[in-house]
Amino acid sequence: MRKLLFPLLLLGIVSALQGQMAKRSFMVKKINETIVPDGELNEPAWQTAESANDFWQYFPVDSIQAEQQSEIKMLYDDKNLYVGIKVLTAGKNYAIQTLKRDFRAGNSDNITLLFDTFNDGNNAFLFGSNPYGVRREGLVSGGGINLRGFTISWDVKWQGESKIYDGYYITEWVIPMAAFKFREGVTKWGLNSYRFDTQSNETSTWMQIPQNQNVFGLTFMGDMVFQEPLGNSKTPLAIIPYGTSSAQKDYELDESDSDFSYGGDMKIAIGNSLNLDITGNPDFSQVEVDDQITNLTRFEVSLPEKRQFFIDNNDLFASFGGGRDANPFFSRRIGIAEDTAGNTIENRILAGARLSGKLNKDLRLGFFNIVTDEDEANEIAGNNNTMLAFQQQVFTRSNIGLFFINRQSLRDYDFQADEDRYNRVLGVDYNLISQDNKWSGKAYMHKAFSPGIGDENLSAGMRVGINTRFYSAFTDWVYLGEDFRSDLGFIRRTNILKSASRIERTYWPKDRKIQTHSFRLFPIFYWDPANDLQNTDYNIMGSWNARFRDFSNFEIEWSSKYTYLFDEFDPTGTDGGIPIPGDRGYYYSDLQAGYQSDRRRLFSFDVRSTYGNFYNGERLSLRGGINMRFQPKMFFSLNFNYDKISLPDPHPSADIWLISPKFDITFSRTLFWSTLVQYSNQRDNLGINSRLQWRFAPLSDLYLVYNDNYYVNSFAPKVRSINLKLTYWLNI
Repeated sequence: MRKLLFPLLLLGIVSALQGQMAKRSFMVKKINETIVPDGELNEPAWQTAESANDFWQYFPVDSIQAEQQSEIKMLYDDKNLYVGIKVLTAGKNYAIQTLKRDFRAGNSDNITLLFDTFNDGNNAFLFGSNPYGVRREGLVSGGGINLRGFTISWDVKWQGESKIYDGYYITEWVIPMAAFKFREGVTKWGLNSYRFDTQSNETSTWMQIPQNQNVFGLTFMGDMVFQEPLGNSKTPLAIIPYGTSSAQKDYELDESDSDFSYGGDMKIAIGNSLNLDITGNPDFSQVEVDDQITNLTRFEVSLPEKRQFFIDNNDLFASFGGGRDANPFFSRRIGIAEDTAGNTIENRILAGARLSGKLNKDLRLGFFNIVTDEDEANEIAGNNNTMLAFQQQVFTRSNIGLFFINRQSLRDYDFQADEDRYNRVLGVDYNLISQDNKWSGKAYMHKAFSPGIGDENLSAGMRVGINTRFYSAFTDWVYLGEDFRSDLGFIRRTNILKSASRIERTYWPKDRKIQTHSFRLFPIFYWDPANDLQNTDYNIMGSWNARFRDFSNFEIEWSSKYTYLFDEFDPTGTDGGIPIPGDRGYYYSDLQAGYQSDRRRLFSFDVRSTYGNFYNGERLSLRGGINMRFQPKMFFSLNFNYDKISLPDPHPSADIWLISPKFDITFSRTLFWSTLVQYSNQRDNLGINSRLQWRFAPLSDLYLVYNDNYYVNSFAPKVRSINLKLTYWLNI
């Protein structure tokens, strides 16, 4: 008997491993029946639909079947894709942050589907829902190898509803085929699904994914096979007009102003794979304000794009170059400028158009042209802003990209220097993604053109990385000539040669508490090419990180730093303070420790502390946040950042505070109220942004937005405004 059991056990293990490695697929049947998305799956067609089931556990381990299973069924007709999902659960104690659309998935119960409609392993559409029927949609680009290629800011019309039962919930969707881009005649799409289950402390996926890969990565995709080839999706013309009324008072200038404006957007489908977006006199008054930060560096800090017009297919434009140091296109440069006092102000966008999508299976196109208004009183020129980009897929998942950027003044302005009349950048990038996602990297070279520009006008770089279960590493080299400029890009500084390398060893202990822990070494060096490659900066970091099975984690890090200041610098930003001397180098080091609790809980927190030397003084920092859910109606968070900078006399010392409480109240799935308060004594500002949103129809909203800003020391008002905006999405 024992002799018989051993071969059977061995055969079972081999069969299980083969099942893990095989690419999975299921049939999507075509129907003529009407499906109502009510969370019941009571239409007869659902009884004949094939299933995508047998989910694999991704967390806490990635080698077994999920304890709580999910079952996905799909049907389609010429107009819609129908999705019905049964999600088994251990109970009804679901974690739900709010009822607001486009929620973040990681700390709540939900299930998400990824559709790779071109089967290229690089781009996908994302749709998800939670047990309360709250929906989210997004885009994944760049193979999903990092968060730069993930956004939930994309919006599209679709329907969905969920219903909770004993031991499971059902979510049912109707997604228009027009929401996707795909080739006419295609017979299959790539598919995967990931699910967060807070009650069982489990993350699961349909296609098995190793934990060293992102759960939204596009390497491990199965197939959904359509019963008949897909036809033309016949995307309707979308017209999105808006009207806004505003009133504002500037207390510093003792001026009041009121205004009414209108404009709108159009979305025009060109075939199944291209989309033309047109905007006229756009208004972004409803967009959430930027999160303030404490900046103790000498350089500008980039902030994320939140304006809808710039989101769709944004990776076609924004993925060139090096994301941190040498990004030739940064959409926030458009519509924002500096006045004569150096303050950042809005620069009105008059009109714009963007064409983006697939020309064929392997070639993507991106083109935009946006015209911004002149403001002679603030010496801001009107500009024509253009970018043309092509991305050709090569090998299995890699691609070669070409782009041309042109920022040109609409006319000659007396206040404008000759070198600012235009700026053009031409470049080529090669992006590497191996078929198994083990290797990734890029190489690029960009050249800038402007009147009177010098010869050192190149930007170039190369990065290569490897990611395995036990080891991950990369090396990144960046060169920026001192004459390189990209007016529509984010260039932190020029005249640098940078080297950044990281190696990490990960351990997977058989421990009931620690899920994984790792050691990391991360050195960064900067040299000055114009001064015989003088070393100007380095930061050598070593760290240990532990991730626990309850989703909490702990990290400790030591850093040794060197900075050569060419110019004097006051890191405290104190008015009238004596800067620390330039033309000398500073050696300093610090120790950091941080802990993040289990975000699935009603109350969670994270905290990080830093202590050590800082230039010729000392620094103590404490930052973190607390989160409280009063689910599902209310979510409260409080982020804080405290820096105590102690510099020797006669240089200034400072206690720098940034405190940001935020209240999110979702009265229903169509009525939301969000209030963000930001106190920063570094910026001498107390800001209040309160936004009431009523979604009275699909993607159609009424916004009431109140903004107020005060000086911190005197608590005197600066600027106050109120905006009422109505926008309506009309399909023709």
